[in-house]
Amino acid sequence: MAEDSEERVAVEAPSIAPLDSIEPTMENSLRSPVLNHTSSNPLPEANVIRRKLNGYVGFANLPQQWHKKSIKKGFNMNLMVVGESGLGKSTLVNTLFNRALYTPKERKDPATETPKTVQINCVSEDLEENNVRLRLNVIDTPGFGDFVNNNDSWQPIVEDIDQRFDAYLEMENKPNRAPFEDNRIHACIYFIQPTGHSLKPLDIVVMKKLHKKVNLVPVIAKSDTMTDEEITAFKRRILDDIKHQAIEVFEPPRYENDDEETIAENHDIMSKVPFAIVGSSEMVSTADGRTVRGRAYPWGVIEVDNENHCDFVKLRQMVIKTHLEELRERTANVLYENYRTEKLSSMGIQQDHSVFREVNPSMRQEEEKALHEARLAKMESEMKAVFQAKVAEKEEKLKKSEAELFNRHKEMKQQLERQRAELEEKKARLLEQGRIADEKKSRKGFSLR
Repeated sequence: MAEDSEERVAVEAPSIAPLDSIEPTMENSLRSPVLNHTSSNPLPEANVIRRKLNGYVGFANLPQQWHKKSIKKGFNMNLMVVGESGLGKSTLVNTLFNRALYTPKERKDPATETPKTVQINCVSEDLEENNVRLRLNVIDTPGFGDFVNNNDSWQPIVEDIDQRFDAYLEMENKPNRAPFEDNRIHACIYFIQPTGHSLKPLDIVVMKKLHKKVNLVPVIAKSDTMTDEEITAFKRRILDDIKHQAIEVFEPPRYENDDEETIAENHDIMSKVPFAIVGSSEMVSTADGRTVRGRAYPWGVIEVDNENHCDFVKLRQMVIKTHLEELRERTANVLYENYRTEKLSSMGIQQDHSVFREVNPSMRQEEEKALHEARLAKMESEMKAVFQAKVAEKEEKLKKSEAELFNRHKEMKQQLERQRAELEEKKARLLEQGRIADEKKSRKGFSLR
C-alpha cells in the first residue's frame, strides 16, 4: 500500500498533497519530481493535477484551546451588594449560588447595641460546577442606610471601589509584574426597599454615585410583600426615576451576529428590570406535593425558582448564567478604562493617539513637511520678534538720547539767557555809573567858575 502511494505521488505531482499522504523519507524526496527541486525535466503544465487540502489547518480549535485554558485557570467574580439592613442581601447571595455563604445572624438587643457605621466586609468562597472553578468574592456593606442622617453614608463604598481600581492600576503599571488577581467590582446589586411609591432620595444619590464605577443591577427586595399590580406600578415609577436622573443600569450588549433567540432573551431579561426578587434557601412543600425552594405562608407558597412568582430566575440568568463574562468585560474595558483615563489625566499624563495609527509613507512625508514648515514659520516668527524687539530697544535709546540732548540744549539756552540778562544788567549798571560820574564832573567844573 505504501508503494502504491509513492507511485501515485510521483505521477500526479506537482501539486502539494496533504502532509499525511507523503512519507518524509530521503528516498521519496529523490524519486518524486514534486520534492526534487533540482530536477531538470519538470512535468509540463498540462499534466498538473490540482488538489484541495484534505481536512483543516487547525485554527478552528481555538475555542477549544481557550476552553481548556480557562478550565485550568478558573474564573473569579467580585459581587457587591448594597442596601439597607433587613432587605435580605445575605439571603439573596445564598440563594443565587445555592451555598450558605452567610450564616444566620444573631438577634441583638437594640438598647445595648452600639451605633452602626458603614463597613465593607468581604466573603470569599471557591465554587465548582461541572469542573469549572469560580472564585467568588461577595462585598457587603453592613450599616448602609441605617442612620437618621445618611449624608455621605455612601462614601466608604465609593472609596472601596476607587481603592480597588487604584490597586489594579498600580499592579498593572509595575515593570516586572507577576500574575495578580482581579479585585475590581464586576457587578453591584442595589436593593430597593419595597415602599410601593418611588425611589427615595438616598437611592437616587447613591445610584448616581455608583453607576459610572460599577455595573448597576437594581432589585426590589422582598417583593412578596406586594401584590402583582403594586409591583408593576412600582417598577414603572422606578424606571421613570432612573430615566429622569440619567442613571445607567447594566444592559446586555448587542452584537451584529446575535440571532433572534438571543435578542428575544435579552429583551425578556431587560423587561423585568428592576427585578422583583424573593430570596430563600429553605426547602418547602407545596400543596401538590412538590418540594421547592421558597417561603411558606398561611395563604400559600412563594417559589423562588418560579418565574410566575418573582424575577429571581431572570436575575440569576443575567448575573451568572448568560452575562457573567459581559459583566467582567464591561468592567475591564469601559468602567476601569474610564477611571484609568481620568486618573492618569489628572496626573498630567496625556495619550499619544498617533501610537496605534497605521503609517502611510506619503502621509508621513506630508506630515513631516508640514511639521518642517511649521518649525520654519515658528523660527521666522521668533526672528521677527527678536528683530522687532531690538529695533524697539534702539528706538527707545534714540528717543532717550534725543530727550537728553533736548534737555541739555534747553539748559544751555536757559544758561545763556541768564548770562545775557546778567550782562545786560551789568551794562545798565555801568552806564548808570558813567552817567553819574559825568554829572559829578559837570557839577564840579561849574562850582570852580
